[in-house]
Amino acid sequence: MARLGVNIDHVATIRQARGGMEPDPVAAAAIAELAGADGITIHLREDRRHIQDRDLKILRQTVRTRLNLEMAAAGEMINIALAVKPDMCTLVPEKRQELTTEGGLDVRINMESIAGAVDRLQGGGVIVSLFIDPDPDQVKAANKVGADYVEIHTGSFAESKDWKSEEQELRKIENAVKLAAKLGMGVNAGHGLNYSNIKKMASLGGIEEFNIGHAIISRAVLVGLERAVKDMVELVKYA
Repeated sequence: MARLGVNIDHVATIRQARGGMEPDPVAAAAIAELAGADGITIHLREDRRHIQDRDLKILRQTVRTRLNLEMAAAGEMINIALAVKPDMCTLVPEKRQELTTEGGLDVRINMESIAGAVDRLQGGGVIVSLFIDPDPDQVKAANKVGADYVEIHTGSFAESKDWKSEEQELRKIENAVKLAAKLGMGVNAGHGLNYSNIKKMASLGGIEEFNIGHAIISRAVLVGLERAVKDMVELVKYA
């Protein structure tokens, strides 16, 4: 069965809106784990718009499942990751003006710099995943730079407006998953997944972990975080 990684960035977004201490993403991570989450995901952005260095340090000490740190392949971020040593680092593209991550990392045109980042992180004992679009060329490039995992960007699937386009995107993802597995890499997936579309995605098979944040935190506002996580765990594990 697939695992669920809960992204708690949006808890920090709410906190930062007022510049105070509440709600605390560290407390949210603990609740998510108690509710059945298999891992906690956070994105430490270069502009620190939501998750802060303090959050990462405390979460590394308190998370009892797995801590997945999303970050840009930048020198500052790599140094932080090597000092904190999360269970996994997922390298993602990052633009200062974007609301959320837009598309996957272009490994093909940045192979030298990404390979250097992968090598440094792995040398420090950190498992490395690359967040990429479901493109066979990107999957092959991820393998060439030595990534342990790929995380397939599911945004185009999630944003499909009709059944036909949804099925087309699903087939792209399925093919990317199969290719990554054939090349010996682990496969995760995420972006835009919610309580309506996760069943179809989880039924593909071959994906080890789904990283989901916005949908869970949105539901948590209405029904509570424990209930929101439990509902998603059930959908992911028993699709």
